[in-house]
Amino acid sequence: MDIGHRLRSLREQKNLSQGDMEKRTGLLRCYISRVENGHTVPAVETLEKLARAMEMPLYQLLYDGEEPPVSAPRSNGNQPPEWGSSGKNSRFVGRLCRSLAKMSETDQQVLLSFAENLSKRKRPSASSE
Repeated sequence: MDIGHRLRSLREQKNLSQGDMEKRTGLLRCYISRVENGHTVPAVETLEKLARAMEMPLYQLLYDGEEPPVSAPRSNGNQPPEWGSSGKNSRFVGRLCRSLAKMSETDQQVLLSFAENLSKRKRPSASSE
């Protein structure tokens, strides 16, 4: 997915200019232009600002399906937070997202295929060691 193209498309659907986005987010118009033209990959925090400025949930910037994605069940407070939602793991997830955003779709598919194959491997049991 080209986040810049998606951002521009959604901004234009809402009849907002880059100047309007600058006023709503505090980000410079030239930065917004660089993101939309694919010269800069924004951080997750920046994407959150852009989504708020367009009055939409963050997932809509990243998801282009007709129906909202199925979300995981929310924690009831007795369970530990989801992996990657805070601390060091959260920073790792952020770096991973930024890296994936820079990759071509073909490279993303290769990486996904590799990860799927890796997850299907049977690990040796403790008794066989």
